[in-house]
Amino acid sequence: MLSELLYSFSRPLLFACDAEDSHHRVLTALRRGEKLGLNGLAGLSPGRVAQSPRRVMGLDFPNQVGLAAGLDKDGACIDGLASLGFGFIEIGTVTPRAQPGNPRPRMFRLPEAQALINRMGFNNGGLERFCENVAASRYRGILGLNIGKNADTPIERAVDDYLIGLRGVYPHASYVTVNISSPNTKNLRQLQGASELDELLGALKAEQTKLADQHGRYVPLTLKIAPDLDADQIRNISDALLRHRIDGVIATNTTIARDAVRGLRHSEEAGGLSGAPVRESANAVIRALKKELRDDIPIIGVGGILSGDDAQEKIDAGASLVQLYTGLIYRGPALVAECARTLQRNSAASR
Repeated sequence: MLSELLYSFSRPLLFACDAEDSHHRVLTALRRGEKLGLNGLAGLSPGRVAQSPRRVMGLDFPNQVGLAAGLDKDGACIDGLASLGFGFIEIGTVTPRAQPGNPRPRMFRLPEAQALINRMGFNNGGLERFCENVAASRYRGILGLNIGKNADTPIERAVDDYLIGLRGVYPHASYVTVNISSPNTKNLRQLQGASELDELLGALKAEQTKLADQHGRYVPLTLKIAPDLDADQIRNISDALLRHRIDGVIATNTTIARDAVRGLRHSEEAGGLSGAPVRESANAVIRALKKELRDDIPIIGVGGILSGDDAQEKIDAGASLVQLYTGLIYRGPALVAECARTLQRNSAASR
């Protein structure tokens, strides 16, 4: 496949550059390639990816493999990313107001561990620009829009930011993700606490009901949680999800743990660790959630997927869908097709 050859050729060049600069170059290439009709010529097209339809949260997904939030924070490359064949795409995290994020450098590769550390800090152009980009996209597949709070909003007023975000993205979203688990915004993970989470989910659920009436359609809400949770925290979160009738949960975000990468270059950088080292902790959270939620609330599994077998592990642990991020950087676009093919084959075999 030409796209795989192009990736094999370009990866050494991209890995020789700053990780964030390479990130922007790839998005720019995908965006321009789609506009010029070159992505299809390079072998990038949704049609090359195995289809295994699933109905989750009342939505019809053409396959179970999605893009995790974080790769396209402003929704500027939706059409280009769609050419990779994802069954769904999630973009963001967007905050009400534009913010630059944390100082650079703020993204680091750990190739020996097939991992990344980032401390981006919700850098984005703000809600208005985000929604303009989404509206301008030609993509008509399932689109998740991921919302967060501004760094300078006191944690006591975080609910206000999430409500602003929900109102802004609701008309454009297939589903909305509430991100309370990034380690790169001060105190954000406090919102995973029992009382804070109860207040946040209660406010968002009430607003979702109003917006559904206003827009004449129901847009599901999902909550994205951290891998760094103990059994009691997972039980408390599960209880809150069930009580507030949240539509889905995404497990998991990046980890602050460093045991798996200790001694490697960049391993002590502040931020969230993603990629292969988070695979097992994410799977453990998925299994614990499944035990608590049973079939009442679907789980989207993310964290450490670098092969089709890794994706299948997430499904076996209890996820209904999976998302990719860091694996794309180390494996390229072939990973999407491999994961979709593996899940389709195993699903057919289990019938």
